[in-house]
Amino acid sequence: MTRFRPCIDLHAGQVKQIVGGTLDSSNASKLQTNFVSEQPAGHYAQLYRDNALTGAHVIMLGPGNDEAAKQAIAAWPNGLQVGGGINDKNAGEWIAAGAEKVCLFTQVIVTSFLFPGGQFSQIRLDSVLKVLGGDKEKLVIDLSCRRRGEGKWFVAMNKWQTITDMEVDAESIQQLEPYCSEFLIHAADNEGLQQGIDEELVLRLAEWCSIPVTYAGGGRTLDDLERVKKLSEGKVDLTIGSALDCFGGTGVKFDDCVEWNRQQ
Repeated sequence: MTRFRPCIDLHAGQVKQIVGGTLDSSNASKLQTNFVSEQPAGHYAQLYRDNALTGAHVIMLGPGNDEAAKQAIAAWPNGLQVGGGINDKNAGEWIAAGAEKVCLFTQVIVTSFLFPGGQFSQIRLDSVLKVLGGDKEKLVIDLSCRRRGEGKWFVAMNKWQTITDMEVDAESIQQLEPYCSEFLIHAADNEGLQQGIDEELVLRLAEWCSIPVTYAGGGRTLDDLERVKKLSEGKVDLTIGSALDCFGGTGVKFDDCVEWNRQQ
């Protein structure tokens, strides 16, 4: 069934909500920020833990976020998914950082490492999975994407600025499903704009994916949860970020999203 999935986006060590398409390390002046929290990452992890919201993703957007991410993990060991700069050298360390208590949900999220030079590498995917002991339940593949042409989406890496050679379609989904437990897919062109979800992408993901998939990008009201549920027939989860009151938004109350999950 469709669920609300929360997030903790980290930039320069702070919890922020950013307009996704403006995050460019080569031109910091382009950055548009919707919200900068006065609360640390651990505050939000504890909030999600208190409300039994599993599968929240912590995304480290650039350098300087390791300590904040570890603080979130400490607040909820094994309750979060962690991504941003994950590779075959550090994936095991991030899993270990969350393994202090009985395992509930220990996962790492991998994106850019799988696309050296913007081209997909099966060898790199195999190397990450090997570090995780071959356990695909510990791996989430992030296929966050941007539109290129009518009804076409391509994986975007490096903070969504570099378009890779992989189209997000039935073929690529089928290719990657055997190697991970779920997908995380931001519609980067919609991210942070609060102007509505990419309904066509949600429809396609429901058709293509046979494992859990979380869509993020443009969610702005509680009605969007109902819309995703209807479009995907309950197969796709939705992340809402900037519109949430806990991130300074006015579109939807966090408590209402929690209650929505309980009613499902």
